[in-house]
Amino acid sequence: MEQALNFPNPSWYAEEDINIFREAAFEFYSRECTPHAERWREAGIVDREAWNMAGKMGMLCVSMPEEYGGGNGDYRHEMIVMEELVRAKVEGFGISLHNAIVAPYILHYGTDEQKQKWLPRLASGELVAAIAMTEPGTGSDLQGVKTRARKSGNGYVLNGSKTFITNGGTANLIVVVAKTGEEDGAKGVSLMVVETDGLDGFERGRNLDKIGQHAQDTSELFFEDVQLPADSMLGSEEGQGFVQLMQQLPQERLNVAVSGVAMMEYALRETISYVKERNAFGKPLIAFQNTQFKLAECKTKATIAKAFVYDCAAKLLKGELDTATASMAKYWVSDTANQVIDECLQLFGGYGYMNEYPIARLWADARVHRIYGGTNEIMKLVIARTL
Repeated sequence: MEQALNFPNPSWYAEEDINIFREAAFEFYSRECTPHAERWREAGIVDREAWNMAGKMGMLCVSMPEEYGGGNGDYRHEMIVMEELVRAKVEGFGISLHNAIVAPYILHYGTDEQKQKWLPRLASGELVAAIAMTEPGTGSDLQGVKTRARKSGNGYVLNGSKTFITNGGTANLIVVVAKTGEEDGAKGVSLMVVETDGLDGFERGRNLDKIGQHAQDTSELFFEDVQLPADSMLGSEEGQGFVQLMQQLPQERLNVAVSGVAMMEYALRETISYVKERNAFGKPLIAFQNTQFKLAECKTKATIAKAFVYDCAAKLLKGELDTATASMAKYWVSDTANQVIDECLQLFGGYGYMNEYPIARLWADARVHRIYGGTNEIMKLVIARTL
């Protein structure tokens, strides 16, 4: 496939086993997902069978240790899972949240019994994961959550509601941010791991009607007097949830940036192909200086973004990525991706506004990147603290 950017992969991302996995990931998506992408968009949800197939093909929990059923890889493999999903034109498959957000919480903070209980089933696709942070009245302010897990006998009783939950219509293992203590702010927050199959008091709300990401089952969740066993609290000590969230946010924010770069590359490939074929005033659009200048700007921005994101990934692999740098990547790349995709859509003219064209869907799908993982305004606050 023709590359939109003249950007060879760095040595740490071009090893033979990495390239083999990249090809396998693209082949899996192209064979098992791309043919169904339009139907998933119309249905507002990815087939449950796709998760089972992903588990069978080794696409789930790729960076989890082999002893827990994972692929024994690292963040490079997670990048491939995200990048190749975009390249294969698959929308709405929340596999990166399952792999690179939820599973790491269990790996890093779970007891050995919890890891043995949940990670192999996440790797097989028996369990599909979601994380429930946002509440109807609480967005980026995680210290202010109202959902509460109250001690009851040998377990907990969970009450509350969550919204904007990715994989919310499918997930049967949900990490719920809840208050377990009476303290205000961060100190009373714990992460509760909730298996939902046959669980009394748990209800899924409507599949939310979004601007984009139409194949993604983003939904509301409700917990009313839900009885949970003692080992539902992640780890062995209450009140550690906020610290756990903060420690994992750099990777979550880098995930957004990785996807943003992949979306820019996709937009450029589609647009370059279109302007070479589309004629106006007797010549191809690419022959006009305005087209050349706009695409030159877009290619430059995308290349800078990719260089920065890959540098962040190299730092993450060495355990050196700090929160402020990850926040820079998340905010700047998501802002830039929106700019680049918008410029590309403009070059499609009226066709760019038609949902049958991938550029229109990409434009709508990219908008939420400036919101989730913490809004870009929150990212700037995090960065400003380092001044």
